[in-house]
Amino acid sequence: MATKSTVRYPWRRRMVHGLWLGAVIAALAASPGAGAQQAPDAEAVAARQEQARLADTDTLLALTNDGAILYSQDQVKLSGYQYCSQAVALAEAGEFRQSVRAASKALHLAGETQDPNLRAMANRDLAIVYSYSGQLEKAEQFAREALKYPARDPKLVVGPAHKVLGDVAARRGDYAGAVRSYDEALAASSERYAPLVRASLANALIEAGDTARARQVVDELGTPRDAALAAQVERTRASLLLAEKKPAEAKALYADLTTRQMGTDTEYYRLWAWDGLARSELALGDKAAAADALGRAVGNVDKVRARFRSEEFKMGLFSDLQSVFERAIGLYAEVGDAQRAFEISERSRSRALLDAVRGRAKLSEQAMQSIDLPALQRALRPDERVIEFHVLPERLQVWVIGPDSIRTQSIAVTRDELTDLVDTYRNSVVRGRRTAVANGEKLGEALIGPLGLKAGERLVIVPHGPLHYLPFQALRVGGRYLIETHPIAVAPSMSIAVQLAQRTPSAQADLTAFGNPRIEDKYDLPGSEAEVKQLARLFPSNRVFMGAQATKTQFREAVGRAPIVHVAAHAEADQVDPLYSRILLANEGGRQNFLEAHEILELPMQSNALVTLSACESGLGRIAQGDEVLGFTRSFLSAGSSSLIASLWPVSDDATEVLMSTLYGELAKGRDLQQAMQAGQLAVLRNPKLAHPFFWAPFNLIGNWRLTVTAGGA
Repeated sequence: MATKSTVRYPWRRRMVHGLWLGAVIAALAASPGAGAQQAPDAEAVAARQEQARLADTDTLLALTNDGAILYSQDQVKLSGYQYCSQAVALAEAGEFRQSVRAASKALHLAGETQDPNLRAMANRDLAIVYSYSGQLEKAEQFAREALKYPARDPKLVVGPAHKVLGDVAARRGDYAGAVRSYDEALAASSERYAPLVRASLANALIEAGDTARARQVVDELGTPRDAALAAQVERTRASLLLAEKKPAEAKALYADLTTRQMGTDTEYYRLWAWDGLARSELALGDKAAAADALGRAVGNVDKVRARFRSEEFKMGLFSDLQSVFERAIGLYAEVGDAQRAFEISERSRSRALLDAVRGRAKLSEQAMQSIDLPALQRALRPDERVIEFHVLPERLQVWVIGPDSIRTQSIAVTRDELTDLVDTYRNSVVRGRRTAVANGEKLGEALIGPLGLKAGERLVIVPHGPLHYLPFQALRVGGRYLIETHPIAVAPSMSIAVQLAQRTPSAQADLTAFGNPRIEDKYDLPGSEAEVKQLARLFPSNRVFMGAQATKTQFREAVGRAPIVHVAAHAEADQVDPLYSRILLANEGGRQNFLEAHEILELPMQSNALVTLSACESGLGRIAQGDEVLGFTRSFLSAGSSSLIASLWPVSDDATEVLMSTLYGELAKGRDLQQAMQAGQLAVLRNPKLAHPFFWAPFNLIGNWRLTVTAGGA
């Protein structure tokens, strides 16, 4: 398989604007206060990151090499064209990483046989799957690569490749560019493929404001025989009526769609019909009716089957259920119903998990349940506060919840602006810049300062969207880091966090640790070996697997009965499919072996209270629009673990050793996990040589913040 690469942000950089943002960005460029500490080796880490990006696992060369290895391992060898067919089928089923692997085998065979037609089709298939998975730069890259080769039947390559380019442009908001690409695709499409391109063209024209041509194209569409495609065309017709400023007619069509039977996915299309009805009511000026319609849409969401719907991408709709939740949250916040807005935010998070897994793994009932506000408040202690964020397209919604209070406010920053802010700040931390202190000050004052928190309150922060990349502990308010005044934990949702805290209040002091798995020299982590040995001394009851013993087989056998698990190893997040994020464990049978996130979901981890991933960027996964980082976090918590400690950027051996030894030492003394985590981070922060946030702030505590370790074993 390809070598390790660091994770890149899944958002494109955009031009930053807005008065609020302009003030913050100006402040981010200011000089830090006295005492800012530059991380001495952070620049070297950043340089290695850049090199790793150049050696990205999903480049054309790397995929071809992967294909050769995968092909050699196949017991039944297929032809290159059969692998292409396999890639298409897997992509349409939502198995994105498996689709990439099939297309990689076709790429390998194209090189072996010097077949330009096969090369064109393999690149076409890669363009399609990367487009489906939201990796727009790669989708564009492979679409253009496909167009370089002479295809035996150009309509099988040229039309689909240009359509991918149109889809990429549309998802970037470049609707004029999308129209141009769709026109090129239409000119080179087969008779069977042309209606799909025409539907995409119609939707792009609507978004571009060219309703006259959109009407012409929609009238040419007719009614597809396929029920799913026909339902999508009806959505486009109704959307066009809204764009033509005919909300009453749009309302009538959407109302009709709420009553239609459309096969096994009836509830899915009804949900979108209720959403469209809400938009029509808003256009007619009736907010109460719009709120009622959105309530109906959200109320139906549990009836909707979780699966990938490729027909939406084929028709240029790019539907996302999270946008329905966003509209509902925004509307209920506007009308002053903070409780309803919060509860919908919570519900959206459990739904996003279901959509991400799409039936490929069994989830616990706990993972799918959402909590209402009164139940959450009853579960909170007097000194605990929940800070929950939801990133809406045009603003950031925040709730602060205590045992007997709920406050909400909006921060005037768009999603794109917030992404840039987090990106700027995170880069300043990871690169060890002195400006990281000033950046943290300005972000802290903007995001946390207005919330009126009291020193000493325990915080459980529920991030959203780009905020999952933000180390909240390193934000500064009133001249101090947040971790200095508050114990902090992070949760994918409060519903899950409360359930975890109630289910596992304590754990036996029994450690199972994996350190420095033996793969090959370039993967050696001597610091992790010393780290694990030191931790083992704190827990007389322990099982330690080092080097060649730290295998996937041992992991699967040990974790089911392990209260505390510590893994000091390399980890890689998969941006194409978060369920294929992986931890690199020791070779077995002469081959590299990985523990992938979908395999973690299948492990019996109900007896596990804490997993610590002392690994580079173990907390990173794909940011789903409306849910937390997917990958290791959700996998371990959904498999039964009560809490997780994971990193946001490459970690320093020296700092990690101090943090982990302090954390586990405090746990062994009987302090709860949130307090122990605070103590560990402060121990690093107070070392003048390690005071830069790069060293002490990479790890997040996720999940059960109240966990304690029972005395006796330690």
